[in-house]
Parts: sequence; C-alpha cells; structure tokens
Amino acid sequence: MKIALIGTRGIPARYGGFETCAQELSYRLVKKGHEVWAYCRSGYYDKKLQEYKGVKLVYLPECKTKVLDTLSHTLLSLVHARWKKYDIILVFNYANSPLLILPRLWGKKVILHIDGLEWQREKWRGLGRIYFKFAEWLSLRLGVELITDSKYLQKYYKDKYGKRIHFIPYGAALQASRNPAILNRYGLKPREYFLQVTRFEPENNPLLSIQAFKKAGTDKALVLVGGVPYRSAYADEIFSYEDSRIKRPGFIYDQTILRELFCNCYAYIHGNEVGGTNPGLLQAMASGCSVICIDVPFNREVLRDAGIYFRKDVENLKEKITWVLANDNEIIKKGKEAKNIIRSDYDWDEVVDKYLEILT
Repeated sequence: MKIALIGTRGIPARYGGFETCAQELSYRLVKKGHEVWAYCRSGYYDKKLQEYKGVKLVYLPECKTKVLDTLSHTLLSLVHARWKKYDIILVFNYANSPLLILPRLWGKKVILHIDGLEWQREKWRGLGRIYFKFAEWLSLRLGVELITDSKYLQKYYKDKYGKRIHFIPYGAALQASRNPAILNRYGLKPREYFLQVTRFEPENNPLLSIQAFKKAGTDKALVLVGGVPYRSAYADEIFSYEDSRIKRPGFIYDQTILRELFCNCYAYIHGNEVGGTNPGLLQAMASGCSVICIDVPFNREVLRDAGIYFRKDVENLKEKITWVLANDNEIIKKGKEAKNIIRSDYDWDEVVDKYLEILT
C-alpha cells in the first residue's frame, strides 16, 4: 500500500502523541513492505532529511501562529496529496476535520486519528474553543474510519455521539540507562532529581510542580524539560522562579539524553490532564520511573495501580512528593510494575498490526 501521514508536525518526532505515533508507525509499516510518506512542517526542521528509516518526508510550509499552524499545513498537504496515488491518507488531529471534505470529494480513502477533548485546553478560549467543539462534532459525521488511543475517549465518543470508533493504544520501547555520565552536563546525579517532560501549558501543570516542589523542602533537583513555541504569561511565570534546584534546560530532542534523564530520575511527575494517552507517561513507565501522576481517567487507564496519584492542588502534590521521598522501596516497586504494564500492553509492533487491520 501507499500511505500518507498528514496532520502532525512531522518526523523525527519532537514530543507530542501524534508525532510519536507517526514516527513509530511509519517506519514499521515500511519494514512490512508498504510505501509511506510523512508530511512535515518546514518551520520545525532546520535539517530536512529526504527519508527517515525508509519513510519519505515531504516538507511544506505552515503559517506559524497558534491558530493557523495546524490547519494551514494540513490544507497544503491535502492539496499536494490530491495528485499523488496514495491508497490511504491517515490524518491526525480532529482540528483538521473540516478540511477532510476535500479528499472525500476527490474519492480518497481517509482515516482520522482523533485526539482528546482539545477544547478543554486553557490556550483555547472564545472562538478557539467553539471551533474545537465543532471540529469534534464534525469528525464523528464525516463517514471516515476513526481511531483513538484511549479507551476512555472511545467511551466518551460512544456515549456522546453514539458512534463506535477504533481503539488503538500508543506503544513504548523499554529503556535502561547506558551512560549516566551524560547527566553531568546538566549538573545532575542519578536519583537526585525529579523529572517532568512537557510543554509549559496550564493543563500540563509544570507550574504546580514547581510550587509543590518548593514547599516539599527537598535537596533534590526538579528538572523541567520543555517549553512553549509561543510566548505566554504562564511560561513566563515558570521562568520567573529563581532557585538553583529548579533546572529548565529547554526542549531536548536527543533520545540518548532523554533516555538517561528518564532512567535515572528519582521520580517522574506527570501533570498532563487532557489529551488522552500521553507518550511522555508511557516513556516514563517504559524507563521504570516511579510516577507521581495527576489523577484523571486518561492516566488511570494507563498507569493503573503502578503510580502515586495527586489532585490538582499544590498542598496535595507536596504531600505526595514528601511521601515518595520517605518510601524509597515502595516507589522502586511501583516503577517495576509500570515497566511490566508497558511490556504487556504497549508494544509498538502489536500496535502496528492493529493499524494494518484498519488500513487494509
């Protein structure tokens, strides 16, 4: 088959569930004998590879603003795909659903991977929130095959719209530390820091992590990997904290460095409260991290009893951090349980086989 992947920022992946899925899915499809093209946003890649592990990469521009970034690139990608002999176009993100009328009119087979309750994000207010609610509604009425990565979302769409959609989880690769000396460049030592890898947005709660961490009074460090592509008051507040224990190295895309950060942290704080299954949580579990996790259905579905859960409250998170510091043996045990969940239920090769059942 000839398959096009459209709607993500592109591959190689730079955070984000859709990007991670596109990367891991695409090259495994190539290994199974299919031809795959991944559409990438030009502005996100200084070095533009022609291929990634056999996947052909197509770079097109985007209007790099918060509102038009996704839609502008997807529109150009779909127009480009109009003249290609793709058997299937796999589109990510239900924000793109109004544009899918075009390939439907052109007679293209389209599959849409929908995300989770995007309209709940703080960055979308007013017209933005209205648009995402409309896009969610429309995605269920386009007559295309739909995929979600979360059983909770599968139930949400069934209950709200009466529509049964396919559930296919993300995967994760089991990780082990190979070169902990890499931590030296960040002034870190194994098991002497808490870690959070996320975009600096309110619904991901990195500011809550800082506030709770400072109240916990530990000598360990807090490492916040990530940032935001656009200036925001929320991110400015995160950078305003002056504390030598709080380290903000920015975005890190090197998987070797990320592996060492995950595998050697004392505990991983996961604050993402919307968006379905999160690849950062899966990577933390695959690395054997002890996870302190915000208590929402998406996360419970994945982490189960292998984590420590907190409410969206500074005092409550502080209490969980304090408990973790006092119960070293217990959190090591939970880290092993989390790794076993990944081993059992989140294998990428099995994920690809489930996609192929729908693609074919």
